[in-house]
Amino acid sequence: MSRTSSRRRFLKAAGIGLAATTVACIGGGYVATRAPESAVVDLTFAEESTMSRRILVTYATRAGSTAEIAAAIARTLGDRGFAVDGKPIKARPEITGYDAIIIGSAIRMGCWLPEAVDFVKANQATLNSVPVALFTVHMLNTGDDETSRANRAAYLDAVRPLIHPAAEAYFAGAMNFARLSFLDRLIARMVGAVEEDRRDWAAIAAWAERVPVAA
Repeated sequence: MSRTSSRRRFLKAAGIGLAATTVACIGGGYVATRAPESAVVDLTFAEESTMSRRILVTYATRAGSTAEIAAAIARTLGDRGFAVDGKPIKARPEITGYDAIIIGSAIRMGCWLPEAVDFVKANQATLNSVPVALFTVHMLNTGDDETSRANRAAYLDAVRPLIHPAAEAYFAGAMNFARLSFLDRLIARMVGAVEEDRRDWAAIAAWAERVPVAA
């Protein structure tokens, strides 16, 4: 990563990319739908000191809400003095050379997105050699009751046995039907979802301020 003479200079702005085709199995047949364009955050913060710890914030998103949360986490870590890269999992970021890695995913059908689970599986050895923190972005099970807590914990059932996260966080997301594929809009309406933005930016920044990034 390049270093700048000024402190924590923003090097790359968020770009716009196309969401990948969503393929779902329904009634034994495959229905493919393409989601509208959504924000894909790919950014870097550089610290002037070559001794800065390097952190990767990588994420899987369907409609951009998780990408924007990842960007907020990366910016807060940059303000803490770290050299930070924020990249989508679909870009297959190289993870060697980082001192800590933060992975986030949106929730679909009660699980992390498949590309996020596959990323953990493919990089399990490296992820178990550095501090790793996980964040999940969801719209359901946001309460403090026992059922909500159990359902939130179950979001990570596919990845928790593979790694040993130093921290986990669950953030309420945003629902924007215009950013969803036809299939995802259908699913959202079936579960009674409504268009709203429930992201708590103060809570997101507070977590990024204290998330452990040292062994």
